[in-house]
Amino acid sequence: MQSYQEFADITNRDTPVRGYLHPASADADCLILTHGAGANCQSPLLIALAEAFSASGLTVLRCDLPFRQARPHGPPPRGSAERDQEGLRAAVAAMQRQGRGRIFLGGHSYGGRQASILAAAEPGLAERLLLLSYPLHPPKQPQQLRTKHLPEVQTPALFVHGTRDGFGSIEEMEAALALIPARTELLPVSGAGHELMTMRNRSDLPQTVVEKFLAFASAQRP
Repeated sequence: MQSYQEFADITNRDTPVRGYLHPASADADCLILTHGAGANCQSPLLIALAEAFSASGLTVLRCDLPFRQARPHGPPPRGSAERDQEGLRAAVAAMQRQGRGRIFLGGHSYGGRQASILAAAEPGLAERLLLLSYPLHPPKQPQQLRTKHLPEVQTPALFVHGTRDGFGSIEEMEAALALIPARTELLPVSGAGHELMTMRNRSDLPQTVVEKFLAFASAQRP
């Protein structure tokens, strides 16, 4: 298990950054990870991934979105998306002030969606995206696609998606990724639902994601 420490940055008092930092070397690349609508940055998935990425040499900041800082439980209130995107922007700025290397941005479900919307609006804010269980549509409502911003995403993105995820099938995800002009890859997780980690894969999933993402981050567009 890797060591980590509480992290807080109130440079922007309207949008403080709060979470946990898994530090690596001073000039290491940094991955910012955030959570889904029903969780926080202490979710087992985020902790497992943060420890695995840290062991590989990346600094990891897993942080709570502003909606979760404001309320410990429950989903994001209506209208919170822009503020949550501002929270991710503030997290990027906080890591840049620490003199980190490249900044990667990612999140699970709602958090990943907000990261992708922010990246679409601000190309160059992050070098790569790691989008875990992207919520392509509400369960059993495939007509309500959340793809409007995808044609604007210029940041290379790795999607990690369970083959039993009710928020989008692998086939639906492949169609959605075709809308993105940037380089993308899809890592299917066999037998996993929206939470990704299962009793069967919890020992090897984090390392699989780390290896896939590090290879993706080092590759260039052909």
